[in-house]
Amino acid sequence: MKHTFIFIFTLLLGSKIVFAGASIGGPLLIPQSLTEEQKITHLIIFVEKMDACFIRNGEEYNPVDAAKHLRMKREKAGKQIKTAKDFIDNVASKSSMSGVPYQIKYPNGVKLNARDVLYNELKKVEAKHAGNYHGIRFANTPVC
Repeated sequence: MKHTFIFIFTLLLGSKIVFAGASIGGPLLIPQSLTEEQKITHLIIFVEKMDACFIRNGEEYNPVDAAKHLRMKREKAGKQIKTAKDFIDNVASKSSMSGVPYQIKYPNGVKLNARDVLYNELKKVEAKHAGNYHGIRFANTPVC
């Protein structure tokens, strides 16, 4: 008789991965989608842990201060920000006072617009949590 056991683990940012084990076929990881709030939190943590400085209105800020600023702006925006894309476009891309785009300056001197960097990271995290993993074994596929 085949038994399947389902366990739910909560990972960083509250995302869930379902682990299913069967007597034949081995483990199966089924990634669950992140909420928009989890994506926003991920983006802020991404900024906070960057090896780069954040340029806002011509001044350079370290990643921790940049993340604090983004959290403050996110909080002030409140319910106007419903998605991670709203967050990037309306909070994390430019100064709400001057309209000047935020930039990320890497140690090698390269500067990129924060909007482009954050959209790139959002694509990565969405792909990862949408199940674009390599090497997942499906429950109905027996392992020989």
